[in-house]
Amino acid sequence: MMLALSVVLGIVPLLGIAWTVASGTITTVDGLFMSLILLTLSGILFLNAFLEVRNLQVSKQKSAPTAQKPS
Repeated sequence: MMLALSVVLGIVPLLGIAWTVASGTITTVDGLFMSLILLTLSGILFLNAFLEVRNLQVSKQKSAPTAQKPS
């Protein structure tokens, strides 16, 4: 659940950057700072999603039974 929420909320700031570029305000100081803030928010949320996926993979590997070698 947290993974899907992080991905969806990570895409929203990217749409804000697209809107800033489409409206033509990317060349102003306000547009520059807004795009930097939105990129930071998006990066943090995508980092959270990446760490969640990695955590799920590690927990699956630990819970999988290991085959014992015959002695």
